Amino acid sequence: MKPVTLRNVPKEIAKEIERRAQIQRISMNRAVITLLEDAMGSAGSPKTRAVHHDLDHLSGKWTKSNAAQLHKNLSAVRKVDKDLWQ
Repeated sequence: MKPVTLRNVPKEIAKEIERRAQIQRISMNRAVITLLEDAMGSAGSPKTRAVHHDLDHLSGKWTKSNAAQLHKNLSAVRKVDKDLWQ
């Protein structure tokens, strides 16, 4: 990828990037890339990202009846207690 130059980085942000780089013992470049990955929700490459399959057996198993029962059960906890919000 072609190099990117950041200009006019606010002092507070520059200090935070520097602080994180020092704490993690990584370069400023790596610290900025890590922050960008985190902000985009893409931290870690597919090789290092954890993939869990412990709930796979539930995927696609819900019926309309299951969903209706869940919504019925949740309706009680979704009511706002007006006395608490005055």
